[in-house]
Amino acid sequence: MNATTQKATTQTVTPSSTSSIFWWPVFLLLCCIAAGVALRRIVVLISPPAAPRASQFGALDAAFASRDLLTLCHVVPALLFILLLPVWFLKSARNRPILHRRLSYALLFLGAIVGVTALLLSLHPFGGINEATAAILYDCLFLFSLAHASLMLIRNDLELYRRWMIRAVAVLIGIAATRPVMGVFFATESITHLQPQQFFGTAFWIGFTSTYIAGEAYLRSHPWSPSAPLRRINGSISAAVLDP
Repeated sequence: MNATTQKATTQTVTPSSTSSIFWWPVFLLLCCIAAGVALRRIVVLISPPAAPRASQFGALDAAFASRDLLTLCHVVPALLFILLLPVWFLKSARNRPILHRRLSYALLFLGAIVGVTALLLSLHPFGGINEATAAILYDCLFLFSLAHASLMLIRNDLELYRRWMIRAVAVLIGIAATRPVMGVFFATESITHLQPQQFFGTAFWIGFTSTYIAGEAYLRSHPWSPSAPLRRINGSISAAVLDP
């Protein structure tokens, strides 16, 4: 392969630095939000506050406390998933094939637990039927994408594995995108007179839909070239996925 062909291939599979400058900080911010939410929920469940919180927050805490074991089985793996996720995207990790493959297996395992427990939690949602429909729809989409990613990894089809894994990640971090939306609703409660039970479902629809669309937009703007051979090292992707 001559130098010109090599350069064209690299340009095809590697995102532009300008695009990465935008995607990476947004991605890390959502990961931080998700990790903070999960960590706070774990602390509150293990060590409940002595004084009850304001009614709008207290009702939410009480809803999770009534299913404390199931909630912990959901948020602890979710926290581990979010903490490992940025490492999975790092080029330094991808250049270590065995490490990257183990990270992939860990994320697939943790993601399966998160998805199944989320379905169980959705049977009795805090935000009623509106939240339940959003949570169940996107959770099924998450599990569907995760299952396809697992199958493609087993088949060593790393191009499709990458695509389905990014789709699963885009859905999962939607829970972080719901938090700013909820913050807006909380801040405008005196104007809208909406209670958390009334706007939680709407926040879920907005949050999950926005990150899902963003994930698809990323995949469309960073496609693999069907004619360009992917560089594989012991089943790991060495071309860029989402470079910081």
